[in-house]
Amino acid sequence: MRGLLLGIITLAYPALIYFGLGHFEPKWLALLLLAIALTRALLTKEKIWLIAAAGAALLAGLSFTSNQLLPLKLYPVLVNAVLCAAFALTLAYPPSAIERLARLREPDLPASGVRYTRRVTQVWCGFFIFNGCAALITALWSDAAWALYNGLIAYILMGVLFLGEWIIRQRVRAAYD
Repeated sequence: MRGLLLGIITLAYPALIYFGLGHFEPKWLALLLLAIALTRALLTKEKIWLIAAAGAALLAGLSFTSNQLLPLKLYPVLVNAVLCAAFALTLAYPPSAIERLARLREPDLPASGVRYTRRVTQVWCGFFIFNGCAALITALWSDAAWALYNGLIAYILMGVLFLGEWIIRQRVRAAYD
């Protein structure tokens, strides 16, 4: 239940920060990011997410002490960097992230499936780099653009990538069957 709540709050984070600005100073909004960081630290068992939680706590601390909004807006950049690192590490130390997911449904994944899942993991790394750069640009540009991109457009782009990959996977599987 806490994990689900954390996921919802994390997804809503850009909107909560943007709309919270009308009512609270950034240092008080930093408490939301600190709560996310602490909850993630308590729930996670993976070192990479503990590092992310520490990074989020650092951003929250910077925002709280400086009463500046920018550190709070850098949280999506941090999340994309952590996801990119997590996926890239699985490319260096196989199996790849997507192969691990694929093996949950198909334990006897053929060599062609391993190659395909490796390529999909590389695509996701590229997406996280692009998305992190867009998050950084919008954080430096404007509050409204930041909230729109990180609270809506980024999720639409992720959905398009998921859907596109699913369509391609069906075609690839049909070609091998």
